[in-house]
This record gives sequence, C-alpha cells and structure tokens, in this order.
Amino acid sequence: MRILALVTDAFGGHGGIALYNRDFLTGLCEMNESSEVVALPRLMPNPPEPLPDKLTWNLDGLGGKPHYFRALLALLAHDRKFDLVVCGHINLLPAAWLAKKVTGAQLLLEIYGIDAWRPTKSWLANRLVHQCQAVTSISSVTRDRFLEWAKVDQGKMHLLPNAIHPDWYGLGPKPDYLINRYRLLGKKVLMTLGRLVEKERYKGFDEVLEILTELPKDVSYLIVGDGSDRARLEVKVQQLGVADRVVFAGLIPESEKADHYRLADLYVMPSRGEGFGFVFLEALACGIPCIGSTEDGSREALREGALGQLIDPGEPETLRRAILDGLQQGRGKVPDGLAYFSFANFTLRLETIIRTVLEEGSKRWSKTFLL
Repeated sequence: MRILALVTDAFGGHGGIALYNRDFLTGLCEMNESSEVVALPRLMPNPPEPLPDKLTWNLDGLGGKPHYFRALLALLAHDRKFDLVVCGHINLLPAAWLAKKVTGAQLLLEIYGIDAWRPTKSWLANRLVHQCQAVTSISSVTRDRFLEWAKVDQGKMHLLPNAIHPDWYGLGPKPDYLINRYRLLGKKVLMTLGRLVEKERYKGFDEVLEILTELPKDVSYLIVGDGSDRARLEVKVQQLGVADRVVFAGLIPESEKADHYRLADLYVMPSRGEGFGFVFLEALACGIPCIGSTEDGSREALREGALGQLIDPGEPETLRRAILDGLQQGRGKVPDGLAYFSFANFTLRLETIIRTVLEEGSKRWSKTFLL
C-alpha cells in the first residue's frame, strides 16, 4: 500500500497540528500493509525531527501556495500509483481531490477544531468534503460541528484523538532556572499555553485574569505563547492591577516545554473553542492537575472530568473555586487514565480506520466492475 499525504506541516513544524500530523504519518509508516508514505508539506519552519522508515519527505512544495500546487502537479506527473490520499487540512482539500482524481485512490480528510466548525472561505473546499471516502476528527465536538454544515454521511466519520508520548514529559521538581527567570520563588503558579491571537480569544486568558485579584496573593499566572492579542492582554493586566502577578513568557523552545509545565501548580484553560486540547495531556503527563471547559473539546481531553476538573467558562465563581480546589489537590501524580491516549492506542485506532477505508473502497470498486 502506497499513501500520499498532503499536509500543512508536520516534521519541522510548530504547534498542535504539526505534532498530530507527525504522529499520523508515523502511524501510517508503522502499518505492515504500507510500503511507502510520500508526504508533501507546505510549511517547515524548523529542521525536521528524525523521519520514520517508509516515509518519503518531499520538500518541493515549500515556498507558498502556488509553489505547493505546482509541486503536487509535478509529483503526480510521474507517480500516480497510490492507494490512499490523506488530506492533512481542510484548506488543502482542492489539491487532495485533484490527487484523488489523478490516482484513483481513496481520499481521507483530517479535521481538528475551529478549522472545520463552520464552512471555510473556499466554496470549492466546502463542496469537496462530500468527495472524501473518510473523515477523521480529533474529537466528537469537532465531528458534530462539522456535520452541522457539511452534511457528510456519518458513516464516513471516524474519531482519532491525539496521542501523548509520556517519555517526552514526566514528573520533576520545579526548575530553578525558570523560577529565577520569571521571579516566581515561593509562588503558586497557574499556567495556560496557547497562541495569543485576536481572532482566537477563546483560550480563557481573560477569564483567568479577571478573577486573579480574588485568589490568594501568592498565586501568579504564567501565560506561555505569543501573538497579535498579547498587547491587548498586557494593557488589560495593567488595568486590572495585576501586572505584578502575571508573567508573559512568550514563545518558548520545544526543549523547555516540559519544564514550563513542571513549573506550574495547576494548568488552567477555561476555553470555548478548543477542538481537543492536547496541552491538557502534556500537563497531565508532567503530573500537573488541570482545569478545562465543558463547552468544547477540552472535556474529551479530560475524559469528561475523569482526568481533571471541568467548568463553565462563563461562571467566574465556579472557576475561582475550581482553582482553589486544584491548588489544594497538589502536583506530582500522572493519572492512570492518561494511557487511553497512548501512541500505541493511537496507532491501533489509525490502523482500524485505514483498513476500513480501503476495504470499503475495494467493495465499491468490485461492485462497479461487476456492473
């Protein structure tokens, strides 16, 4: 089985989608049935991580959307023997559909969160969702919101939540170098990690800031991430009079991520627009208790409350009490239920999905041939 994967980014990428695609591609390569996975990324801002066996990492598409499309055409001009085309983002669906038509392969679309909660800006991509033989969704929240507008046959939908690699994280003391860097000696630390983007004001930063004065004075708030909304949040911190209790860490190296989680006493993200919330799994893997939201995919990352507290982000008093309870709970324990999201389980789910898609495709081909 040969697979063509069109992805925004994966190896050498940054953020949750890149990490998800790395696991997705690695899982495809580990299938006994796969002979080669050819991946065409559109972005690669960093040097790539070690590549799995069977993966051909084609960098000809880097350099912008037109360049990416030309690279795909060039690839298909001399190589059309693929059994499956994987579309790693709904915005790439027109290119993936073209690959499907040229190769005659099955088409699988990956969806994550707000990218698929409502119709995209591309009318063509919106129409082509019906041409997919399968759609994998990172959560049931994303699946259900996608189905509301896409009207895709529910039989094509498959759940494939994130995987966590516990060996990348683990328990540990608060790192002294970060305590000194952020001047957090003797402080109880709340933490949220995410992009500070104006159009994505759903992470819950505002909700935490607005109740900070109602928490004990030794509680500080560490915001990890950067973006266009940072300036507004910095002004808000001044207006609320909590500038001495809030740290804007900005973007951090991937090598420091686990240590930043270990610096926290409680991970808090009362969000409204998370497709899943992989950051919860990362925090839990470092032994940090979590507070998530009942209003989005956070509840699935926290297994409906089995792995952490769930609150309505629209209720400040509920959030305040949850934070106090979470600080009392203490850090330093990885919950047993986190194994549900192991990479081994991710791979098993992925293999089941791929085999189902190819078997259904084979049945349709046989029926067409007999007719």
